[in-house]
Amino acid sequence: MNEQQILLSVGGIGAAALACQWLAWRLKLPAILFLLLAGIIAGPALGWLDPEALFGPLLMPLVSLAVALILFEGSLTLHLSQWREIGSVVHRLVTVGALVTWLVIALATHWLLGFDWPLSILFGTLTLVTGPTVIVPMLRVVRPKSTIANILRWEGIMIDPIGALLAVVVYSFIIASADGNGLSQSLTTFAGVIFCGTALGAAGGWLLGQIMREQWLPEYLHNLASLAAVLGIFIAANQIMHESGLLAVTVMGMWLANMRGVDVRQILHFKENLSVLLISGLFILLAARLDLHALLGLGPAVLALLLVIQLLARPLNVWLATLGSTLSWRERALLAWIAPRGIVAAAVSAIFAIRLHQAGHQDALLLVPLTFAVIIGTVVLQSATARPLARLLKVAEPAPSGFLIVGANGPARAIAKALQQLGCRVLLTDSSWENIRAARMDGLPTYFGNPASQHADAHLDLVGLGHLLGLSPAGEINALACARFRHDFGHGRLFVLASGLEKQRSDKHRAAEEHRGHVLGASSMTYLQLANRLHQGAELYSTNLTEGFDWDAYQALHGERAHLLFARDGHGWVHVASPDNPLQPQQGWTLVALIEPAPQA
Repeated sequence: MNEQQILLSVGGIGAAALACQWLAWRLKLPAILFLLLAGIIAGPALGWLDPEALFGPLLMPLVSLAVALILFEGSLTLHLSQWREIGSVVHRLVTVGALVTWLVIALATHWLLGFDWPLSILFGTLTLVTGPTVIVPMLRVVRPKSTIANILRWEGIMIDPIGALLAVVVYSFIIASADGNGLSQSLTTFAGVIFCGTALGAAGGWLLGQIMREQWLPEYLHNLASLAAVLGIFIAANQIMHESGLLAVTVMGMWLANMRGVDVRQILHFKENLSVLLISGLFILLAARLDLHALLGLGPAVLALLLVIQLLARPLNVWLATLGSTLSWRERALLAWIAPRGIVAAAVSAIFAIRLHQAGHQDALLLVPLTFAVIIGTVVLQSATARPLARLLKVAEPAPSGFLIVGANGPARAIAKALQQLGCRVLLTDSSWENIRAARMDGLPTYFGNPASQHADAHLDLVGLGHLLGLSPAGEINALACARFRHDFGHGRLFVLASGLEKQRSDKHRAAEEHRGHVLGASSMTYLQLANRLHQGAELYSTNLTEGFDWDAYQALHGERAHLLFARDGHGWVHVASPDNPLQPQQGWTLVALIEPAPQA
């Protein structure tokens, strides 16, 4: 393959990855569906992409390093405070439940497909993992209750290294059995991987945390340092004890996430963006290696195996794991349905299939198409049905259309009441106890504290919230809140009251535009102006537009006395008025505006 072909192939992978991610965003489906389809079309279907020819011997090492980075990013979200809440369920899911899943899949593979026992047991370890690469995108679409989401996320991240570890043990047993010492070799491998992965991961996490906490490196180098540390720990662990690297990077991420005085948010945001890139490329490359003839040659027995995995193995796992828990039957039913397989299963199966085939196991090459059949089957089925099932079971979160309001002062409380009348969820935050007490007397939900504090990171409930309103009289607090929640809500959903002082300040004394958010209201109005108008008798009114009373009639009636703030369209979506986003209300919309009293005759 010449230089021009290599450039075209790499560029094509990037373009296909972007197209797949965009399509998934538009259709509200997990991107893995479109990534797998793109890889199959570009690889075995049309022959445009040949990963072996493109990367040569670098392909499998690159896949291993990418999986390590993905697991590290996922483990950065695992906080022990969540573990105390759901720890027993997750612990049983990844221990007793995983063993039951392994046993059921191994038996079904042996009886349905005729694999010998060693390969059947190995395939059971490969397909018992779920993984954050498919769980996290699916959770964004399904949006189950926080308890279910935390359980699935913890399970997905914890089961990946466990599944990889079991696969390594079984692989070692198969290879060593030819020499007559399979059991002793497997036990030695198991103990070595556990000890080496845990020790190096904890040491790496502590050292990187110390570097960040003591500011031994400038902040702009933290992302580079974490990337280098992950790759270094992964490679070192695998050099000392083969296949212990995945466990090491998982322990490292968990240690770092729970270390006192270490802020991992910047690293987490960087790793999230990097993970999207790696996941997209990996799925396309691995799908392009798929042998379609081998996949189709497996016959209808594959469908029977999928049914066993979906309808027997997973429900049995969840039933055992949730015995005695406080989860309702509805929550258990959704847990029993969601368990898609992901990138670790695909990558590990590709690596071990080649090695076992070289060792003389002829059926080993069938592990790859069979694993991909399970990945495609579980992802397609669960992606299409999980969201409707969550709604049917009434365990889905509401759409994130509510408002987090910074400030619980008088104007903020008035706006919160008006939004509640539109059917929006609101949450007011303030560090003034007098304001919080007044809001609670009005029946408004509140958080007493700074929304950008470390306590808020752990306790602020953002379920159903999708917008930020900065209504504090202190512009710096609004700007800080916009910077803190920009990643959660997106810059287009951050709104603040205009500030007269900001306009008078020079650039070096004014917060950057991306940290200020958009101006709230169709006309620029400062906090002081809003408070004075409310004090002088202006009120917030909701008005329905009809065929006989449209937007033009509304403007003619109120004129400049009406200051439009919000509008709910005919589909129930709430829009925020802003000079940057002028609204064109239609028939059937409901308007919320601050209307000043008519002047006395």
